[in-house]
Amino acid sequence: MADLLSALTHLPRPQFVEVGDGVGLATYSWGDPEAPVVVLVHGFASSTADTWVHTAWVRMLEREGYRILGIDQRGHGASQKPHESDGYTVRSLARDVESVLDTFLVDEALYVGYSLGARVGWQVTQDLGDRIPRAVLGGVPDGIPLDRLDIDQVCRYADDGIPVTDPVTQNYIELAERVPGNDLYALLALAEGMRDSRSVDPDPEYAPQQPVLFATGSEDGVIQGSRRLAEAAAQGTFFEIPGRHHFNAPGSKAFRMAALEFLKG
Repeated sequence: MADLLSALTHLPRPQFVEVGDGVGLATYSWGDPEAPVVVLVHGFASSTADTWVHTAWVRMLEREGYRILGIDQRGHGASQKPHESDGYTVRSLARDVESVLDTFLVDEALYVGYSLGARVGWQVTQDLGDRIPRAVLGGVPDGIPLDRLDIDQVCRYADDGIPVTDPVTQNYIELAERVPGNDLYALLALAEGMRDSRSVDPDPEYAPQQPVLFATGSEDGVIQGSRRLAEAAAQGTFFEIPGRHHFNAPGSKAFRMAALEFLKG
């Protein structure tokens, strides 16, 4: 049984892509190189393995005949983890996705992102236009990602071990510490970079024009914001992931099946 589980959650050796500012991104690929491409982009304090491999997304998409490209976003997984916040704006993260597609000579890709990866996906659908014919944006907030994080408390915790008292911030700390290899200082820089991205909040006036599936857990605090974004999108549809909150929605089979049906068009 252990051998079977290991085979099902196997992560291939990463291929590193150096993006414009010299940061090395870890990428992973599965499937037939000639097949239609799905690019997978995880959420805050997570990784390709955590969000997409261990939850059976990669296995499902490969079985359905897709070529899969997984990206560990900068500051996460096996990618480099700079501590300078100016590299973590939404547009910087969207350009990282574009650089990966260019490196792999991918002209067109379906996009699946969750949480932070979905917020990046909102930008990618606009910046890359027809290159992204369809997208699935899971758990996407309609405000600044990580805006409720108390950065001062995280700094004191990282520097001196002073306990965090804010419940929302404590949830983020637990999320960050759950995944081995996470760097709190890099994740802090990410939070600060997101706050510097206020000028590119998800703006309903600049919503994606291509078909987009918005999917959020029924117990997720961002669900109403996600619904508003779906209503603003020219070809947006919304799927409520039953019985799931923000942190366990990627493991939902109902979410996977709804996304697969949507990607097939």
